[in-house]
Parts: sequence; structure tokens; C-alpha cells
Amino acid sequence: MMKDEIKKACEVMQKGGVILYPTDTVWGIGCDATNEEAVKRVYEIKHRADSKAMLVLVDSPVKVDFYVQDVPSVAWDLIDMTTKPLTIIYDGARNLAPNLLADDGSVGIRVTGETFSKELCFRFRKAIVSTSANISGQPAPAVFSEISEDIKNAVDYVVDFRRDETGHPKPSSIIKLGKGGEIKIIRE
Repeated sequence: MMKDEIKKACEVMQKGGVILYPTDTVWGIGCDATNEEAVKRVYEIKHRADSKAMLVLVDSPVKVDFYVQDVPSVAWDLIDMTTKPLTIIYDGARNLAPNLLADDGSVGIRVTGETFSKELCFRFRKAIVSTSANISGQPAPAVFSEISEDIKNAVDYVVDFRRDETGHPKPSSIIKLGKGGEIKIIRE
């Protein structure tokens, strides 16, 4: 049951653990985005330099305000208008683990509309890290069956939901919002 899986995943993250879970795009490695030690573990699992920032998921646009000092008004229009998963990179991140942010203090945030990840974010009541379930530099697995055993064994909990899906979801679009409403498309 989805409810039980969400409860277990939240318990693991509350203790600083790392989970493997389905999102609105590909399967993700996740943890409490405010816990510096947990974030460090995700970098270690991925063999990734922590100078490469990771994005976070939230369940509603309202939460973006809590993690970004000054949300440009164009962000609300983009969130409202998008029909597919959209990660927006904002300047002036706050209330998140410092090792999660890019060198310039920015962070990528995606408001998820997918049932499981949205409910997970809602129940956890904090932003959740979402990074592809692969070793850095290797292709991102589109479905659960493509995730390496190394990754599955390295996390503290693997969510037992949507594992049988065979569709090939795409990663989200990524847009960076700069000062004065400047919009830069990073990934379409």
C-alpha cells in the first residue's frame, strides 16, 4: 500500500536515512534536504563531487517561498503553466543543507504533481532531495529494473511502489531564473 510505503520512507528520512523512490520523472535517491549529513551520504552513494548541486522536490508552490529568499514573479507563471515536470533554479536558497546548494547559493526546486512523491513531500513536511539513481557519470536509469544493485544496496530503504513500470519517463525540464527576470533554459 502506498500509505505504508510513505510512512516507512518518512521514518527513514527523519532518522537521517537515504531512500530510493519513484518521482514524477525517473526513480530518485532522496533524503531530508535540510540534513547536511544525509545530503553528504547521497553524494557518497553517487560518487559525486558536492560542488554539483542536487535538486529538491516539494509538494506545493507555497513551499518554494520557504526555501527561496526572493521568488521572481515569473516563477509562479511558469509553475502554473507547465504541463510536464519542471525544475526551476532559484538564486538565494535558504533553509536547506548548505552542501546541497550550488557554489552561487542557488538551488533547483521542482513542485511535483505525481501521486507518490507529492504525498511523500506532504507527509514529510520538508523538501526532499531528488537525484537520479545512478553513479555519477553513468546513464540515469529510467525505470526501477535499470537501477544498479550497488545503488539499491547503498540506500537505507527502497520504496516498494511502482517498481514494475516499463515506460521511459524523461528527466524534468530545467530553467534558471536570474536577476531581473532573466530566464535561461538549461535542459528542455
